[in-house]
Amino acid sequence: MTTPPDDRTFRREMATAYRSGWHFIDLLTALPRRGDSLMVTLFGEPIVVVMEEDEDVRAYRCLRRPRGAPQPVRCAVRYGMIFVNLDQRDHELIASEPLSATPRSA
Repeated sequence: MTTPPDDRTFRREMATAYRSGWHFIDLLTALPRRGDSLMVTLFGEPIVVVMEEDEDVRAYRCLRRPRGAPQPVRCAVRYGMIFVNLDQRDHELIASEPLSATPRSA
């Protein structure tokens, strides 16, 4: 896959991906059919990337504990490439803080 050097949108998205903790896994062509999967190790953690029946690509962290259910991992497909984000802060449910109506400059 080649990209013209003047494609600003592509360069901007790639810079955002690398800066924000997103990691390239493989091309989408590695999962040609529904039900296909791909196992990779990223930073010592086994990750399974699956083409689901609804043709969505999903990723799961495989836990090493006995009977541990796979944990979903954020996954995105951009320009035919599969990216995952292993940052735990992105996966935790955080209680939202009440928003203040007073601006900080006041």
